[in-house]
Amino acid sequence: MRIGVLALQGAFREHVATLRRLGVDAVEVRQREHLGNLDGLIMPGGESTTIGKLAIKHDLIDPIRMMAHSGKPVWGTCAGMILLAKDIGGLDQPLVGVMDIHVQRNAFGRQVESFEVD
Repeated sequence: MRIGVLALQGAFREHVATLRRLGVDAVEVRQREHLGNLDGLIMPGGESTTIGKLAIKHDLIDPIRMMAHSGKPVWGTCAGMILLAKDIGGLDQPLVGVMDIHVQRNAFGRQVESFEVD
């Protein structure tokens, strides 16, 4: 089994590490061509507007939408769920828009306190 994890921003490392511990062939997806030969895709949490803008920059929105419509499983947590939703309350941001749910954003804020350290 080969599962992709959208690796543009957010908690993708944790998803990849967990999948690999479970013996799954986990692939970090950053480019359109990384979507080939996947059995499914995880869209992790992070900052959905940033992930959406990067997904547009790397031409990933339509290929992810086509993957979902083809019947392959696509799972989103937090920001990933926002990107998959068809309805986010009229807010203007890039969406894959394949999940028939309404998501109300909890807040928009600066990421001043977000960082990573070893």
